[in-house]
Amino acid sequence: MSNKRSINPQPARKLNKAALKRLLSYMAAYKGRLVLVFCCILLSAVASAGSAMFVEILIDDYITPLLLEDAPVLTGLMKALGIMAVVYVIGVVSGYLYNRLMVTIAQSTLKQIRDEMFSRMQYLPVRYFDTHTHGEVMSLYTNDTDTLRQLIAQSMGQMVSSVSTMIAVFCCMLYLSLWLTLIVLLSVVAILFVVKKVTGKTAYYFMGQQQAIGALNGYIEEMVNGQKVIKVFCHEDKNVEGFAERNEAWRKAAANANGRANAMMPMMNGLGYGTYVLIAIIGSYLAIAGVPNVGFSGVGTVTVGVIASFLTLSRNFVNPISQMANQFNSIIMALAGAERIFRFMDELPETDEGYVTLVNAKEENGQLTETAERTGLWAWKHPHKDGSVTYTKLEGRVVLDHVDFSYTKGKEVLHDITLYAEPGQKVAFVGATGAGKTTITNLINRFYDIDDGKIRYDGININKIRKEDLRRSLGVVLQDVFLFTGTVMENIRYGKPDATDEECIAAAKLANADGFIRMLPEGYDTVLKGGGAGLSQGQRQLLSIARAAVSDPPVMILDEATSSIDTHTEALVQEGMDRLMKGRTVFVIAHRLSTVQNSDVIMVLDHGRIIERGSHEELIEKKGTYYQLYTGAFELE
Repeated sequence: MSNKRSINPQPARKLNKAALKRLLSYMAAYKGRLVLVFCCILLSAVASAGSAMFVEILIDDYITPLLLEDAPVLTGLMKALGIMAVVYVIGVVSGYLYNRLMVTIAQSTLKQIRDEMFSRMQYLPVRYFDTHTHGEVMSLYTNDTDTLRQLIAQSMGQMVSSVSTMIAVFCCMLYLSLWLTLIVLLSVVAILFVVKKVTGKTAYYFMGQQQAIGALNGYIEEMVNGQKVIKVFCHEDKNVEGFAERNEAWRKAAANANGRANAMMPMMNGLGYGTYVLIAIIGSYLAIAGVPNVGFSGVGTVTVGVIASFLTLSRNFVNPISQMANQFNSIIMALAGAERIFRFMDELPETDEGYVTLVNAKEENGQLTETAERTGLWAWKHPHKDGSVTYTKLEGRVVLDHVDFSYTKGKEVLHDITLYAEPGQKVAFVGATGAGKTTITNLINRFYDIDDGKIRYDGININKIRKEDLRRSLGVVLQDVFLFTGTVMENIRYGKPDATDEECIAAAKLANADGFIRMLPEGYDTVLKGGGAGLSQGQRQLLSIARAAVSDPPVMILDEATSSIDTHTEALVQEGMDRLMKGRTVFVIAHRLSTVQNSDVIMVLDHGRIIERGSHEELIEKKGTYYQLYTGAFELE
């Protein structure tokens, strides 16, 4: 049935514009704060460029004239330094504000995305989880959302800040000197060419690093869960070797990715210093040679102040480029994560065209009427096109009429299945693994829809019954019990959220679970963690039965509920199930034939077909497949 796959993301070098546009639509709710962020970024950029420009004024208009005076007056210089200090403070405060604001916007946006992801996940069909690994789904909430956090909180603001700073600095450079600006531009082109050659495939290596760490984490999780098996088979040394291989693969991938990425900043700094020296040399030459200086401010000479300002401006122009190059790979990775998240959110939810609902009812003079109180009597409410409503008593009659089904188109797993389950009957399914037993119960629950045939519940086609109401009328006890983190009482109440404590305790007594629950440290208030790790398999199964009992369903599905517990505990579980099954329509799937002998009808399945049916005595008398299974001539696998 299960065909789980794990998607290995392919490295990408191009910006995912669709994912970026959709992400920005989530951020649109914070327009006011984003405008404030943009204003702070502009202020920070202008302050950065302005402080560099101020160096030229400081040197040429204040410091140089003072050097020629015998008794220099420092009042003007001090005022200029004060103004310069204010400019720096404005830049620092603006930078702090926009970074702080981007963090709050990031967390608010991610909360909205996570809320929507989880909400949509609740309504995905079972088929989705049968075809995707749990790790793949979990990585959306952890790794992918974390890359989005970095994108919104850091990379986006950094990119806008870098672009704004470059524009402001470039304008200032053009204002001061066209010749020196050309030198800076030529240097930047050479820097970008070198960086591209050295770090061109960094995005590929980062994606490889993510895949390697995912494989390593998966291996560690598997080893932690399988510690008992590892000890039993003395597999410790082999596992250490397996871990070492994966750890080495991660080391290589991380070294390639981070080595290239980390080399970028020192390389940009080194090349930037080269530009720094080049400007100092050429600027000095222009000043000494008296070459006319052309800029937006007019034509003049290259002064010491111009050279000093240009040295600072050149650093302020190169640094944003290195920051942008450093952030680009992070942006690509984050948008790849965003694409996976949005693909998950765009999965089609479980469809439901049902209109027949389940209501509380009471019976007077042979007529069913709807009531708000819980009466213990249920009815199917069937609205008609003419506005009238009819009620059908919920009795638990289930009919499968020539049903065909396939998980994958063209590969049928059930062929022409026909069965009748009358109210109060116990119907058992017997057959080897893969015969189709669990599939039949999945169809009754409408986890999947059939290809052909009909399934009727109290004479109503289940396609007409709203899925929520259909499933409320069915109780399920599975072989693999899942208990949620919470108290014992909360786990039992999961079967009926509005159940009182008394109803939960009564259900536990019915399931034979009350005795061991009261022996727990806090009784019904004992908190269970890790899926009930402190309980035995049998105790977990008894809680599962109690959870089904509290909902008081008319139809029960017991899926191999006693196959993995010991014989003594099985007797307790079986007794609890017998009490639960009394007066209900029951479908039982079991490997142990001893648990189905008292069934009204036993269906023997083989490769999706019912090959025998009848009571235990009838099938033994036929001496067919069931007889051979019962006597041990065949074994269920």
